[in-house]
Amino acid sequence: MAFDGLLWLLVALAVFVLLQRLLHREIQAFILILTRNPGVTQVIFALIFFPGVLLHELSHFLTAKILGVQTGNFSLIPQPQPDGKLRLGYVETASGGFVRDALIGAAPLVMGSLFVAYAAIYQMHLLPIWDLIRSSNRGAFWAILESVPKYADFWLWFYLTFTISSTMLPSQSDRHAWLPLGFLVVGLIATAILAGAGTWMLANLAPPFNQFLRALAMIFGLSGVLHLILILPFLLLHQILTRLSGLDVG
Repeated sequence: MAFDGLLWLLVALAVFVLLQRLLHREIQAFILILTRNPGVTQVIFALIFFPGVLLHELSHFLTAKILGVQTGNFSLIPQPQPDGKLRLGYVETASGGFVRDALIGAAPLVMGSLFVAYAAIYQMHLLPIWDLIRSSNRGAFWAILESVPKYADFWLWFYLTFTISSTMLPSQSDRHAWLPLGFLVVGLIATAILAGAGTWMLANLAPPFNQFLRALAMIFGLSGVLHLILILPFLLLHQILTRLSGLDVG
C-alpha cells in the first residue's frame, strides 16, 4: 500500500493554515473598519472564537490534571502581546518532563480534531464534499454544497466546528516539548530497524499509521473548506466597508 498519508497531511495542513490566517485577518479588518476601535475589535474577535478558545484551554488544563502536572492561572480574557499578536487565553502549567509537556501541548489538537471529525461527518455531513475535492469533481461539489445547510442545526454546528478548528492548532509555547519527543521517537524507530524489525514494522505498523495520517489530513481538509466558505463573504464585506468609509486596514 502506498504511503501517501504524509503527503496528504502536509498539503491539507499548509492550505488550512493559509486559509485560517487569511480569514482571521479579514475578520479583524472588517470589525476594525466597522468599529474604528482596536480594543472593541479585540473583544468582538475573542467573543467570536470563544467556544474554540474554551475547548483549547480546557484541553490543556484537563490533560495536565490527568497526567498529574500542576496547573496555575487560567484565563480566557484576550490580552495583546508585545509582538502585536492577540493572546485569546492561556493556562499555566508546571513542567512535567518533555513527554507529558508534549502531550499537554498537543491536547487542543487532539480534542479539536475529534470534535471536528464528529461534527463534520455526523452532524453536518461534509464527508461527501471532501471526497469530491479529492476527486476534483467540481460539478457535483456545488450540488452537494447547496444541500448541506438543510440538515437540522447545521449553522450551529458550522459555527462551533469553525471556531474550534480555527483555534485547535498548538501555539509556539504548546510545541516547545515536541522536538525532544520527536528525537526520542526517531531514536526508537531507528533502534528497532537496526534490531531487524524494519520489515515487520512496514507490514504491520505502516498501514494503520498511514490511515491515521489520511484521517488527520481529512480533518484539516474539512476545516479548510469551512474557512474557505467564510473567506469570500468577509473579503466582500471588507471591500464594501472600505469603499463606503474610505478606510482600509493593511
